[in-house]
Amino acid sequence: MSPQTKALPACPVWRRGGVGSQIVMDATQKVAKRQASFCNAITFTNRPVALYEQVRLKITKKQCCWSGALRLGFTSKDPSRINPDNLPKYACPDLVSQSGFWAKALPEEFANEGNVVAFWVDKKGRVFYRINDSAPMLFFSGVRAAEPVWALIDVYGLTRGVQLLGKEADPAQNPAHRHTLHLASASACPIPQNSLNSQQSSLLPSSMDSDLRFHQLRGAHIRTLDEHTVARSEHGRDERTLVFTSRPPHSGETVFIKVTKSSPARSGSLSYGVTSCDPAVLRPSDLPYNPEALVDRQEFWAVCRVPTPLQSGDILGFVVNAEGEVVLSHNGANVGMQVCVDNSRPLWMFFGLHGAVTQLRILGTVDRKGDRRNYSDAAYVSPVSLPKSPTFPCGRGPRSDECSICYENAVDTVIYACGHMCLCYSCGLKLKKMSNACCPICRRQIRDIIKTYRST
Repeated sequence: MSPQTKALPACPVWRRGGVGSQIVMDATQKVAKRQASFCNAITFTNRPVALYEQVRLKITKKQCCWSGALRLGFTSKDPSRINPDNLPKYACPDLVSQSGFWAKALPEEFANEGNVVAFWVDKKGRVFYRINDSAPMLFFSGVRAAEPVWALIDVYGLTRGVQLLGKEADPAQNPAHRHTLHLASASACPIPQNSLNSQQSSLLPSSMDSDLRFHQLRGAHIRTLDEHTVARSEHGRDERTLVFTSRPPHSGETVFIKVTKSSPARSGSLSYGVTSCDPAVLRPSDLPYNPEALVDRQEFWAVCRVPTPLQSGDILGFVVNAEGEVVLSHNGANVGMQVCVDNSRPLWMFFGLHGAVTQLRILGTVDRKGDRRNYSDAAYVSPVSLPKSPTFPCGRGPRSDECSICYENAVDTVIYACGHMCLCYSCGLKLKKMSNACCPICRRQIRDIIKTYRST
């Protein structure tokens, strides 16, 4: 390839075939998305790119439950001759260890939804990139620029979707660039437009549903009032103060909670979470003082804390979207994704009235009419009477036995201490060796992995 490259089409598109198994594209072949997992999402341009020709793409989807981000690079191998079955799961380090492939990870701080990334190679084989209107930055070098090269990307980790954009002016002709970055905020959940702490119900969505209540199963030191819409701590100290919703909210349904009483003299924030365990199968004595202890149970439990201090009058919005992201809003402001959860089963919400928060009220819900599956039916509202002893129902619907990382091997490994069983032993060993290794489902730190064996 020489600087006097022949005229090329207006802009490249992604190849339709010969890509990672998790890649899906739209009809224009400009939008590429990763279906699941965090890997197996390598794709290439449909033609070689010229020297100094910018490959411009927009990050259209970010999923914060993973680590690592988009990989960018080039290859001198004609993608039409690459067998997709031989493509590795990762561009870095697997693909770049092969001759004729060069790629590097985009820094995570630049991998925000809405950012426009441009990258190109010069006649010396140096690869540059820029974000939005920032100045060009040297990315890496060593590309064999004398040969035709195709652009490649790996829609990895945090990055879930990208869109190819049209051409822009040659960066060699535009040395002056502004150094400011326009970072896009995360997509918000539906939240009431009330930015002050003195919210009134008139500022909430007018079409809220009012069927959601607190479950009658609650901690020993919690009392429910006003037809189970209010939960109050009945103890001067932080004791057993867990309370659950009466039914599992639908996917995409936002639950609005108001802090109606708080004690400035007490420290600590509100804890909350979701669980696949129907509260009706529990007894008050099963509920611990520390909600974190629940993750050691065999059901799915994810526990978080509201990251900001709360006071009387504050309104919180909680939603689990179709991707399994738990998104939080506080007084009308989007706080962002807090944790990723397994939403293949019904998920009840729960709250722990610890610290300054001593009373909560369920204001109502707003349903985006998303994926309700089978568990949104009224039949899943917990029964009135509590059983004498707890049972542990399995998740409804078929359960996948595929590893959530490789999607090839059978699940045979338990993560300690969260207890999630979602990996094969091979992927579990690799994940454990990574720095700050955490569970792909609940993001808790991995202390160890345990191989399991099924009886025949």
